[in-house]
Amino acid sequence: MGSIVGKRINGRTYYYFVESARVDGQPRIAAQRYLGSAEDVAAAVDGGGGMPESTRQLSFGDAAAVWGTLERLQVARTIDEIAGQRKESVGKHLALAVLQRATAPCVTLSDWWAETAAERFIRPKLSAEAVRDENFWRVTRRLSRAQLERIEEEVVARIPLDAPATLAVDIPNFATYAESDTADAALAGLSAVVTRDGAIPLVSHVYQRGVPFEVAASRLAARHRGEVTVVFDAGQQAQLDLDSGRHFVGALPLADYPELLTRSASQRAPVDPARFAGLTALDTHAVVSGMRRRVVLTHSARLHAAQARGFAQALSTATRQLDGLALTLEAGTHRRTREQLVTDLARITRVRWVDRVLTARLTGGKPGELRLEYRIDEAARARLDEEFFGKQLLVTDHDDWSVLDVITAYRARYHLDSTFRMFHGSFVAAPAPRWDWTEQRIAVHSLVSTLAAAVTHLMRQDADRAGLDLSVRELLEQLSRIGETVLRYPSTGGRPRTRRVLTSLNGTQRQLFELFNLAAYAP
Repeated sequence: MGSIVGKRINGRTYYYFVESARVDGQPRIAAQRYLGSAEDVAAAVDGGGGMPESTRQLSFGDAAAVWGTLERLQVARTIDEIAGQRKESVGKHLALAVLQRATAPCVTLSDWWAETAAERFIRPKLSAEAVRDENFWRVTRRLSRAQLERIEEEVVARIPLDAPATLAVDIPNFATYAESDTADAALAGLSAVVTRDGAIPLVSHVYQRGVPFEVAASRLAARHRGEVTVVFDAGQQAQLDLDSGRHFVGALPLADYPELLTRSASQRAPVDPARFAGLTALDTHAVVSGMRRRVVLTHSARLHAAQARGFAQALSTATRQLDGLALTLEAGTHRRTREQLVTDLARITRVRWVDRVLTARLTGGKPGELRLEYRIDEAARARLDEEFFGKQLLVTDHDDWSVLDVITAYRARYHLDSTFRMFHGSFVAAPAPRWDWTEQRIAVHSLVSTLAAAVTHLMRQDADRAGLDLSVRELLEQLSRIGETVLRYPSTGGRPRTRRVLTSLNGTQRQLFELFNLAAYAP
């Protein structure tokens, strides 16, 4: 039930639209909205109100959706229960850091806070002074390693999981920290146990550069206290013992299995046209590490097209460089030795796949007489396009999994790696020059990154189930386009009038608006 009421403030009457509800049998104000003075109301009724004197654009959609998910998982409350009673809420500050990492990772907390609508809907209200990097590190400096691990475990325990299967994945270039006197500043990798269906991190571990993935996977399995399937890239196979008894899904170097590459495309079957358009696979067996194992050869039309474009660009760059060098040699002005030119040719042609089709030859013996010839082997180029482009070879001991399960498990690593790359680049600067990246700071930073990945991957999974096939990057990008515009009107004798409106929504954004209940945070 709604009504308009007037309030006398400093001798003037201001009007509010008030919604009432009964609580325990008594009438209570459930919500109220400021309408303005009598003049404001009259102008609004007449369709006028004048032009705003200023506008301000704030980010809304991504912040509201992530914050709503954090509230749904009760992240701040869970953290405060573990951290204990303190003067300032550790949970609120960590939740804010997760929100900022997910939505605006390349700016400081204070700069992000000034440009987001989050200050309007996050309660209790926080001052700009409270939302600063310095204050964040001060509030979190007493969190112990045990508390940080428990926070991670308790928060992810609230994430609803449908599939019991979990994976151990590795992000070898997690972060390179600012110089520090502590040895722990060299920590540069992160391994995690994630869900198979959504790549949602459940347990993570930051390790020092050079630690074998087998060791990191064992530590993860011990913390997770459950069976995991190790997911590895082609370059990590040598670090793992495939006969250890632990389940695995990994990639193999294509060039090591030429007999599979020549298989006819007709032997491959579509995987799942709805989820993976243009992806086909051959489910077969091959000898891997001395044993006959199940392998899955996949071909992606999208990857094929991308690799073909990349190769064409690389080949064009190489031939342009060779043409320039050939003209210089022919003019007789080039005075480098033959050995130096051979080094230059190797640098130009030793590019992935280019050296398979392009050969260059020097004639002549001394500067001024040297000439360059090169040729492109079109037959080799055709074989490259037919046998390599778009293909990937996976190996697994899961004979009980479908081809779709195997592919989904392997791609979990890339989904997580892509998310972490989005959250921060390869270099993570210290908050201020006077602060070191101590072991404790690195642990807090890692927790914030892992929780941000867990929350956003959960959101991506929710969107997928709602029929929206979006990556985490695409999801956050769509949400970030839902902005909030603050319109400030000239004062009519009382307080300045302010109106907030959201940007118009396209079809996908409207679906996301409803999926994440953004109306609860809208102005």
